[in-house]
Amino acid sequence: MTLAPSLAAADKPRRRARKRNRQWQGLLYIAPAIILVTIFFVIPVLFTVWMSFHNWPLLGQPSWIGLDNYIRMFSDTRFAAALSFTAYYTVIATVAIFALAFPLALFVQNERRGVSAYRTIFFLPVVVGLATASLLWVWLANVDSGLFSPILRAFGVTGRSANLLATFNNAFPTIIVMVVWKIVGFTMIILLTGLQSISSDLIEAARIDGASRWQRFRFLTLPLMRRTLALALILSVTGSVLAFDQFYIMTSGGPQNRMISVVYYIFNQSFVSFQLGYGSALSIVLLGILVALSIVQLWLLRVGDDK
Repeated sequence: MTLAPSLAAADKPRRRARKRNRQWQGLLYIAPAIILVTIFFVIPVLFTVWMSFHNWPLLGQPSWIGLDNYIRMFSDTRFAAALSFTAYYTVIATVAIFALAFPLALFVQNERRGVSAYRTIFFLPVVVGLATASLLWVWLANVDSGLFSPILRAFGVTGRSANLLATFNNAFPTIIVMVVWKIVGFTMIILLTGLQSISSDLIEAARIDGASRWQRFRFLTLPLMRRTLALALILSVTGSVLAFDQFYIMTSGGPQNRMISVVYYIFNQSFVSFQLGYGSALSIVLLGILVALSIVQLWLLRVGDDK
């Protein structure tokens, strides 16, 4: 009778040793990822925070100035203008991307003749680099040699050659269309994975119960795609807030410096004006804005989610 408890007590150290070994094995497996994240993210962020407390010229000795760089932002009207434009661009671009990506995902959801070709065609612009796409659209929008101006004249939209990048009212929609063309296929694929993860039995049961197509979409599809929508929305908003290439390549921040995004402004302060300390402070503030936006989006999209 006393043998079983003694054996169980003797086995406890061995179980604890095996558990520790499994824990160390797990740490060993994730060690490469931890090392990469530490080298390429944690250390640069910490160094950027350190730089933000200094007056850090490109040449010369940096000097400690405390919170002066952060206080300076409150009186920087150009930074406020960049924030305002970036917020405006983010809202317009995100709405435009989702307005097209969701119908495309619904269109290519079910297997039908030619659906694979449609998916490939819609996704192809994604493989083009954003800088390359921007250069391509600069050529397409060129008033002399581009394709858009003759097409607009042919359809009677304009009576003469139109420079689509000369004014804000023309350049901003042109950039929005380019971004939607470039990104919508990626968002479509994300939404498509969410649609295909929904059981067809649930959809069929709702249809048999008399639910209309809109009711099935509103009360079944959208709630079940909550997490997929959260992922797609966070990626879209983050990409829009970090927009730089299209404004730098297509308009150089113009016309009249009306299309300077936050990242473009940070670039100017850091590598044009050589105020690396102030640029670092702006980068940290932008990182905080992105984290806050992601938290808010996740919270909003999880409201009502019992899980």
